[in-house]
Amino acid sequence: MSVLPALAKKFRSFKDLEVHYQEGVDYRISVTRGLHPKIAVVAPHGGDIEKPTSRIAAAIAGTEFSCYLFAGIREERNYDALHLASEYFDEPRCLELLAGCDQVVTVHGCKGDEIEVLLGGLDKALAAILAEALADEGVRSRLTGHKFTGTLPTNICNQGRSKAGAQLELTKALRNSPDAIDSVVRAVRRALLRLAQ
Repeated sequence: MSVLPALAKKFRSFKDLEVHYQEGVDYRISVTRGLHPKIAVVAPHGGDIEKPTSRIAAAIAGTEFSCYLFAGIREERNYDALHLASEYFDEPRCLELLAGCDQVVTVHGCKGDEIEVLLGGLDKALAAILAEALADEGVRSRLTGHKFTGTLPTNICNQGRSKAGAQLELTKALRNSPDAIDSVVRAVRRALLRLAQ
């Protein structure tokens, strides 16, 4: 296993990451604007950082919502190298996209042997709407009682116009279940489509 030039857990901004890692070699960035550009779905730890959050975020966004993906493409140790904490994730193209958005939903991966979604972010109303939509699909979620609160003002989920968004932490068990992934995508898309109308 190769020695990394720097560990992402020490980074405090995207500029710190850029000093050590290169776009097109270590990571890829994708930005698409949807038919409802005021709603964005973001995977700040996509690709091989937190698999398969890029695919899930893109599926939720479809063509309807704007989508930002930061994807690790290194051969190894993507998490160690590229997992810039959400409160420090200030990549300029992402911030530019979110500056025009009323609702922001970020998709993350976390540990966990139970199939569930841990909801956070400063937009408590949006998180509650998502929890209800997930319940309708038979997916367990938790709004409280976990460590992924997403409530720091600098968290990337809170960088839209309202300065409040929602954060989805998908457990490893959920991300390893194609059926559960499909249920999450259906639930979140349905909730966001209602908001768009």
